[in-house]
Amino acid sequence: MELTGSKVLAFVDEEFEDLEMWYPVLRLRESGAAVDIVGPKAKTVYHGKYGVPITTDYAFDEVKSSDYLGLYVPGGWAPDKLRRYKDVLRLTQEFHAATKPIAQICHAGWVLISAKIIDGYTLTSTPGIRDDIENAGATWVDEEVVVDRNIISGRRPPDLPAFSKRFVDELIKFKGHQAN
Repeated sequence: MELTGSKVLAFVDEEFEDLEMWYPVLRLRESGAAVDIVGPKAKTVYHGKYGVPITTDYAFDEVKSSDYLGLYVPGGWAPDKLRRYKDVLRLTQEFHAATKPIAQICHAGWVLISAKIIDGYTLTSTPGIRDDIENAGATWVDEEVVVDRNIISGRRPPDLPAFSKRFVDELIKFKGHQAN
């Protein structure tokens, strides 16, 4: 329960990758964190690519990055929608400016690309967006999880155990630095 008393913000929109949403959210909750699911509309049900539902707690414009320890962006097709919302980009940039942990997996790199925060970073993702990541100024590597400063990146669902554990570990480390 190392993250008890901490809050993590998780973005969502239609067609998120079901496992990539739920596995990290459950892992974070098991570690004691409160996870707020934030989407275009509050108290709304969104569905994953395979039909698994999740209900938002808040809308993008109702939350402040300063209330959260870290940010989680799941993959699937949702990131292509998420990156079009100005509040998603603003929040992502605020988390980054505060050097708070930002975790993204699979296609979620699109959100970080559109927020213009990955230039000079080393990341992984699904190979399908490798060119996008490299064109945004980052170095792409084919590894299950990569941590470069405050950004934790993962490739795809089989990498969720290592990716989720590393995100929790990075949040614990960041929380410890905040306490000092």
